[in-house]
Amino acid sequence: MTLLQFSSAQGPDECCIAVEKAFSCFLKEAALLDVQIDVLESFPSKQGLKSVLVSLEGKQSEQLVNVWSGTVQWQCQSPLRPRHKRKNWFISVIAFSPIQPLEESEIEYEFTKSQGAGGQHVNKTCSAVRAKHVSTGISVKVQSERSQHANKRLAKELIHWKLSEFQSQQRTDLDKQRHHSHYQIERGNASITFVGNEFKRVN
Repeated sequence: MTLLQFSSAQGPDECCIAVEKAFSCFLKEAALLDVQIDVLESFPSKQGLKSVLVSLEGKQSEQLVNVWSGTVQWQCQSPLRPRHKRKNWFISVIAFSPIQPLEESEIEYEFTKSQGAGGQHVNKTCSAVRAKHVSTGISVKVQSERSQHANKRLAKELIHWKLSEFQSQQRTDLDKQRHHSHYQIERGNASITFVGNEFKRVN
């Protein structure tokens, strides 16, 4: 699964119209390629769409992302301000890697002898538990309880807590990327260009 964001950035209402028109064309292409599109987030504007975030799934999704990623240009006299001199409107289409699901089944356990205070029993049995989440490398060690079973339970809970923090940080980083993308549009190097009120694609 891939995330794709269409954004008017800080552009005027004409750019919001371009987002809505471009997204409509994108949905038609996705249907032809049998790519499933789910709208995760959408921000309407007075005219068109300020931005829209979608997820893509399907064998041709990567192809579709590669075609659309970048700057989209709309060459057209403003439908809102006919006397406006500007005739080029730009929007951005940016792909993001989604947050991967973190499965508990990916946790590996290692059992060792406990160390430190606790008397002879602590050092004779392999009651200490080291738990590691394979995909993230997050690891913890628990030896506070005398039994291996109890330490394993605590280690699992601690791993879950650290994974929750990890996922939260990932979401924060992704939100920062998406927020930053609203301020960046590379003009003059469009990956796709549309012209006229009929929004005809020329490349």
